[in-house]
Amino acid sequence: MRIAINTRLLVKGKMDGIGWFTYETVRRMVKAHPEHSFYLLYDRHPAPEFLFSDCNNVVPVILCPPARHPILWWAFFEVSVSMALKCHRIDLLLSPDGFIPLHSEVPSLAVIHDINFEHSTDNLKASHQRYMTHFFPRFAKKATRIATVSAYSKNDISNTYHIDSKKIDVVYDGAHEGYRPHSEEEKTAIRRRFTDGKPYLIFISTILKRKNLANLLRAFDKIKQEDTTGLKLVVVGSRVWWQDELAEAYDNMANQCDVIMPGHVEPEELSALLSAAEALVYPSYFEGFGIPILEAMYAETAVIASCTTSMPEVGGEAVLYINPANPDDIAHAISRLSNEQLREELIEKGRLQRSKFSWDITSNLLWESMMKTINLP
Repeated sequence: MRIAINTRLLVKGKMDGIGWFTYETVRRMVKAHPEHSFYLLYDRHPAPEFLFSDCNNVVPVILCPPARHPILWWAFFEVSVSMALKCHRIDLLLSPDGFIPLHSEVPSLAVIHDINFEHSTDNLKASHQRYMTHFFPRFAKKATRIATVSAYSKNDISNTYHIDSKKIDVVYDGAHEGYRPHSEEEKTAIRRRFTDGKPYLIFISTILKRKNLANLLRAFDKIKQEDTTGLKLVVVGSRVWWQDELAEAYDNMANQCDVIMPGHVEPEELSALLSAAEALVYPSYFEGFGIPILEAMYAETAVIASCTTSMPEVGGEAVLYINPANPDDIAHAISRLSNEQLREELIEKGRLQRSKFSWDITSNLLWESMMKTINLP
């Protein structure tokens, strides 16, 4: 069988959650199924590690244009991908970011991680918002099957787009295998490097409005009023959105000097940063899954997260939940985690909860969904 996979988000140094989902599932899939040929569709020349050259069943296909703007998204999928599917006589298209060509008759599995853009109109650039709300209902209806990463997202997609839930499979996310607990010596070294040896909270996400960093900054200022430890806040992630209430919250901080922003950090270093933190604070308003929650469990770090959308499904009993709209509630949860016993209880529960999720499980579930797409057992 000839399987095409949309791998346009495999871009070195710019990987987000969907990019890692693509990488981790594809690299397992091509090794596990040498009997099939995999045509990987890139929108630029990829880094060597994204060519999976150790597998003889992988065929890289470089298409154009680089798809980083709504007009180019349309051209890439409707023209370039459609032509590639015909040219290579593809039997099945897997699209890990949910985008599919609407005029192709090749069976397709669209992975729609979430549809947050349907519930809020100010999280994306206006052009991106218009594209997503116009095309994703069409992608969802056109796709032969849909996969998504949580039961919450499955229900949301089904209800919002009026799609039979039997057409949607839950495949969950995993965590990068590099996330692990670090030794005390390693933790001390990472604290010296980033926070002058001081304890810190960590926030991990591409910075978007829905990630709710503004309320975390407000909560952090409240905590600092009584802090005697020199507590810092490390904000890891690229600034995609930095305006309005977030810019205002940051500019008005009394403890702005205690917020460290290293930007994008590669997984190996991020694992150490996460392991050495007092807690991950993840006050997002909306998540299809919430990979940092799982990564923190693998790093054996306590987690504070929102009680909304998919996050209780992912965190189970291993998370201290907060109302993301209430900075006082976030601050109160941070104060509670000064209790060492509570932190250890959450970490122990996290060891149990994390066993439910892995990239091996994800890859196997995704393959099962692909076989359903073409009606193979």
